[in-house]
Amino acid sequence: MRKTKARSSRAGRRTVKSGIPGAAALIGAAALIVAGAPAQAAGGADGGPAEVIPGKGTATPALVGGIREAAASSGSAADAARGHLAGKRDRYRIAEPARDLKPVQTLNAGAAETVRLQQKHHGVDVLGGQYVVRMEKKNGKRVVTGTSGKYFTGLKAGTQAEVSEKLAAERAVAATLHDLAGNRLARSDAARAKGAAPQQARSLSGTARGLVVVPRGPGVLTRHVTVRGTDPATGRPVLREVYIDAKAGYPVLQYSGLKSFGTGDAAALRDRARGAAAGPSEAAARTAAGPLSPGVTGSGVKYDGTTVELGLYKDTARNEYVMTDYARMWDSSKNLISTWDARGKDVGETSGRWPDGIKEFGSSEPSFGKEATEAGAVDAHWAAGKVYDYYKKVHGRDSLDGRGMAVNSLVGVTEFGAPLINAFWDGTKMVYGGGDEEYKTLSADLDVVGHEMTHGVVENSANLVYAGQSGALNEAIADYFGNAIDADAAGKAMDDPAAGLLGEDLCRTKSPRECAFRDLNDGHTTSKNFIGVGFGSDGGGVHLNSTIFSGALWDIREDVGRTLADKIVYKALTEYMTPLDGFTEGRDAVTAAAKALGASAKELGVVQRSFNAHGIVANWEQALGVDTDLLSSRLNTAGTGAGAGGGWWAASRSNDDGSEAYSVWAGRTDGSGSPKLMSPNDGRYHVHPATDGKTVAWVAYSAAGSDVLTRPLAGGPIKKVYGTATGEVSGVRVEGGTVVIDTADPVGGRHVGYVRTGDKQPTWVDGGRAEVATALPSLSGGKVAYAKLYPEGDDYGIGTEVLDLKTGTRTLMGQLGKPESIGQTGINATGVFWLADEATGDQGQVAVRRAAFDGTGVKDLSKETGADALHASDLTVSESAVTVTAEVPDMTYRNETLAKLWQFAADGSSRARVSCNRGEQTSAAAAGGKQVVWIDGTTGTTDLVTRTRPAGTCG
Repeated sequence: MRKTKARSSRAGRRTVKSGIPGAAALIGAAALIVAGAPAQAAGGADGGPAEVIPGKGTATPALVGGIREAAASSGSAADAARGHLAGKRDRYRIAEPARDLKPVQTLNAGAAETVRLQQKHHGVDVLGGQYVVRMEKKNGKRVVTGTSGKYFTGLKAGTQAEVSEKLAAERAVAATLHDLAGNRLARSDAARAKGAAPQQARSLSGTARGLVVVPRGPGVLTRHVTVRGTDPATGRPVLREVYIDAKAGYPVLQYSGLKSFGTGDAAALRDRARGAAAGPSEAAARTAAGPLSPGVTGSGVKYDGTTVELGLYKDTARNEYVMTDYARMWDSSKNLISTWDARGKDVGETSGRWPDGIKEFGSSEPSFGKEATEAGAVDAHWAAGKVYDYYKKVHGRDSLDGRGMAVNSLVGVTEFGAPLINAFWDGTKMVYGGGDEEYKTLSADLDVVGHEMTHGVVENSANLVYAGQSGALNEAIADYFGNAIDADAAGKAMDDPAAGLLGEDLCRTKSPRECAFRDLNDGHTTSKNFIGVGFGSDGGGVHLNSTIFSGALWDIREDVGRTLADKIVYKALTEYMTPLDGFTEGRDAVTAAAKALGASAKELGVVQRSFNAHGIVANWEQALGVDTDLLSSRLNTAGTGAGAGGGWWAASRSNDDGSEAYSVWAGRTDGSGSPKLMSPNDGRYHVHPATDGKTVAWVAYSAAGSDVLTRPLAGGPIKKVYGTATGEVSGVRVEGGTVVIDTADPVGGRHVGYVRTGDKQPTWVDGGRAEVATALPSLSGGKVAYAKLYPEGDDYGIGTEVLDLKTGTRTLMGQLGKPESIGQTGINATGVFWLADEATGDQGQVAVRRAAFDGTGVKDLSKETGADALHASDLTVSESAVTVTAEVPDMTYRNETLAKLWQFAADGSSRARVSCNRGEQTSAAAAGGKQVVWIDGTTGTTDLVTRTRPAGTCG
């Protein structure tokens, strides 16, 4: 559960940079695989399948239903499942199931057997390649009743990596640091001692997880790296799953591993959690109790004033009753449901790790008092038991993994000593923030606890990838079951307008509707409300777009009843869905599950109508409208941007399925003519392009390092102007014979350099000194502007500097205060522009500032304070206009909170929105006058678009 964009302290501030590497290429799950086609009849009368849904981009069906085909009765269910697939090779087109499908889970429910199989490509795991076989075994005979999932038949990628695990981990950490830093240079980036690594270089580590094939086209061989640690700017926990191209070393895919703020190393943390929960006293109790549970029944008062029963244990070592429930799993795994006192622990200590020194909440009496209530412990412990009971009694599931795993809840977590208004599941446990003057602790609403625990159920069944559409599906199912458990416990009628609210009971003064995080009755549809964003924003829309699907599920529950609806959704999740499913596959799974449960024709009609009402139909993505002119569709790239100048644009592109390394293309900004291929298609990733209308410059990225290349638009040879084996290069600018670059060295230092015609090496504007950092350059009229961080007495100064390349004169711009960070710079014939962050107690607003070349006449086009202040992250400048990328913070994700483009007259006399498109707008490049080119995510893909004038206020 997440109340997004919660207020933050100064330490938690950072201008937002969208586009985690991998975001642009994977805005929806469909960028990896395309949603299934409509169901087709495929026999039935002659004993063949009654229904087959073809897989898109693969010869293996996405779903087969309506069959009862004999399978091997002896041996394991997994062997029988693979034998079925082998015996029906003409149907499934899986050449060697025994070789290429590895069993990962078998679920038994009465006579039903559900086998999940992981696809291997020459022994290497395929991301999201999972196929499910459903069977029944009665009276010693076994039959297959259906199959579903994704098996990618077109994979041809080699499996020999050219990038080492060490290099992959380094590249993954560098990509994560680059994303976290955003477009800013801050005081915290300073190296306090000459030669010392800045804090950001020490805050993260990468762990190689092995080779993985990303199923784009013929496949991309990658090294999977998990990056964990803390954000150097905010201290917040970081957990990223990064996939590094195993041949070129480029991060082709990256997304957050935090499901509603967290997912960790499940196996290691589960062992740690179980060990912590089973101290000497508890272990002795298990041994001494024999067949009887050593648990006792106690009580406590919830936030709402209700007295409830609690499962407790009398800890003789502490001489206290503690919140450890033995009874619920005593007859199965004997694992525990425990609630831990984590007050005073920072969120960074609890996500992806087990914090030291915490204990279960305890009381001298079995009746817990006011302290446990106000800490949220009573609500958390009671609710965890309720959610466990729901899954056990309604679905026969023993705990979150179906095998009796321990359930641990940490309550009272803070953020930099301030309240944390959030809750998350981290792969092994629930973590709840302690609340503040308005919000109670997040455990104080049963639907929040149900939501977080359901993430554990999802992770241990379909394991929906927490990004894009599959991530929104993950959130939707967590919302559905969390709210279902809460509504039923409260006795709410399904037609109660408040029944669909989540988190509505968490506020102290606001009404339930004002307080609610989301509403499953919000009526959201794909055509009106789907918002295309990169993974840098809400994981690609996992919360933004979730109520489109959860709303359809809630409608089903209203119309067919609680009991049947819950069984349908649970069956769809555990027996039909697979990791990369999107909305359309989710609809197919729910429909198939309803049929398998014997739903009537009327009930099936309700299911279809509910999905239709929310726009979840075949090819729904094609119905999304825009107000922009398309320059290049489906770039299918990640971690790179666009450039413009002199009537031309330049952008990186992959092929249609995103499987090829990127090439740089250039075209006219008026849309005339055909784009030109500027870079070689040589297996390197050609990224960060820039153009002045005569020359295109870019970075070629490979396992050997990074090269800066140029080529005339009129044609001619490609020239290498700079190369590095260890550093990162971005922020390329070009004008005439001068190329400017923004570099980062392996220990986190940043330096701006320039190369002119005939130069063999760059000239560094800061002399390459370790104690000075320069970044975020712009180039125009023979002048370079950049952010500069430099020693100043016993401290560091930070500001914007301009270097005149003709005279060598350096001029530090004046300021209106003491900046904490400097954002992107821009320059034109009249002056210098930059983003400045000075205030220490706001929510991340920045000023849009300008000055004359001599550093005087400093003026804010947009102030850092006031109602119109922007939360800006990027800036681009023409002679007459300044375009700023900014977003509006809010407590909930919505269209207006995404990155949007704002344009000012260069003198600050006017301000307007560039485009009213509903999706995310990033990588803006001024193309002359008021025209801007940018990468737009509205349609759910990554399109290069333009407008020649601002759209206005956008309502």
